[in-house]
Amino acid sequence: WRAAMFIILIEFSERLSYFGIATSLMIYLTKVLHQDMKVAAVNSQYWMSVTTLMPLLGGFLADAYLGRFRTVLLSTVVYLLGLVLLAVAQLAPGLRPGGVSVPRVHETLFFVGIYLVSVGTGGHKPALESFGADQFDDGHAGERLQKMSYFNWWNCALCSGVLLGVTVVVYIQERVGWGAATVLLAAVMGCSLVVYLAGWRTYRYRVPQGSPLTPLLRVAVAAVMKRRLQLPADAGQLYEEDDGKKRLLCHTDQLRCLDKAAIFEHGGEVWSGAWHLATVTQVEETKLVVSMVPIWVATLPFGMAAAQVSTFFIKQGMAMDRHLGPHFVLPPASVFALAAVAMIATVALVDKVLEPCLRRATGAERGISVLRRIGVGMAFAVLAMAVAAVVERRRLHSSATMSVFWLVPQFALMGVGDGFALVGLQEYFYDQMPETMRSLGIGLYLSVIGAGSFLSSQLIAAASRLSSHGGRRDGWFGKDLSRSRLDLFYWLLAGISAANLGFYVLVATRYSYKQQTAKAGRVGADKDAAAGDVECAIAAAA
Repeated sequence: WRAAMFIILIEFSERLSYFGIATSLMIYLTKVLHQDMKVAAVNSQYWMSVTTLMPLLGGFLADAYLGRFRTVLLSTVVYLLGLVLLAVAQLAPGLRPGGVSVPRVHETLFFVGIYLVSVGTGGHKPALESFGADQFDDGHAGERLQKMSYFNWWNCALCSGVLLGVTVVVYIQERVGWGAATVLLAAVMGCSLVVYLAGWRTYRYRVPQGSPLTPLLRVAVAAVMKRRLQLPADAGQLYEEDDGKKRLLCHTDQLRCLDKAAIFEHGGEVWSGAWHLATVTQVEETKLVVSMVPIWVATLPFGMAAAQVSTFFIKQGMAMDRHLGPHFVLPPASVFALAAVAMIATVALVDKVLEPCLRRATGAERGISVLRRIGVGMAFAVLAMAVAAVVERRRLHSSATMSVFWLVPQFALMGVGDGFALVGLQEYFYDQMPETMRSLGIGLYLSVIGAGSFLSSQLIAAASRLSSHGGRRDGWFGKDLSRSRLDLFYWLLAGISAANLGFYVLVATRYSYKQQTAKAGRVGADKDAAAGDVECAIAAAA
């Protein structure tokens, strides 16, 4: 836990910086760069898409070549450079925007800066989170339980950073200035780099082993080359070997066509060579990656719903009464704190109350299965979109300005949904990925939000075209909220999410979890293979 605490502290600092930018981006684009609501929403969600899709590249580089420690180090430097460019654009004389005039250089530096932050996040997020999880040994029962708590407390630190980012940092942006806030964020990121380097002696390191995609490609090639062969009736006759470097995977009956890659001998012909023969573990790793695709697709509508929290939810807050007493006005982006508080409370409740109770009741090590946890979060996202639609319709038809606290239910429901679904997605893509691809697994989790944001921006564009067709000038997305129909857009998202939830349940109930064994042998090593079979049977029963 000591090494993991260094890493969790860095995540707190990075999320403070990131959400200090992300939650105010919509406001900056509309108030400082003077973009209309639809353009600002699309630009914001494009940026969010890039930011949460870049971890796929960062995770691949961390797993294959750089290693997780160095990937975090390099990406933090890039992140810091992006913050420095933002500070220069906002503070340097002649570059600062004034009134309705926005210097072209300011706009260029601003977008280069935020996209450098995207690149930095792309390496930071997948490598840092999986590097933290690497500090716990899956082969040790006690550390395996600690790792489950690690993901929960990782998200508590994340949400604590979010909470300060959308309150303290946003307050400085509103009261002192955008440049001062960005300088603070750069200082925080610099401090996080020092903290990260201070813990280097305590970390457990994993050596990168080359491209993790090559073994998957070898399995596919070997299976195609042996596609006409008959599988043996006994799966124990498939090829396996134990090099002592990693735990082996148990054979499963899904995607049996790939098992042909592990046929060692057929009709007196012996197969050998990396592109002609794969082990059972390599075949099962390929099956795991393939079986993740339907789960990934089924969670995309959740990413679409989550994208609204930092865009249209914030924009709603700008159009409502934000007074807290006679002298204090709540900054619009600070409303995001409601979701962060709800997520922190949910994560703590699940970790300290729900999971221990379910462990005692069911005898299962995890308490609630990771896919069930994701499904619960997706159900809360459906409710959040429906409530947001009702609140927005009431706001449109209200004669007086409504209080911003009408947004509490939708923010809270999305926060609870995040507490279930996001933590579940993190655990799922880290735990079910092959050991050599775990940074890429965290990248896949983040890509759910990124691809969801991209799909949301495309849905906004399509809905805008269709709703303005036939003479209505603004359609669902006008220049401001009073000329828009966000309530109908929220209902559309609620309908898509509800229909998709049924698809997710169908996919999740058919999913086979990864089963590991510590023992196996080559074909012909009957004693070791039998021991591995027994261990697999025990794992399957559990």
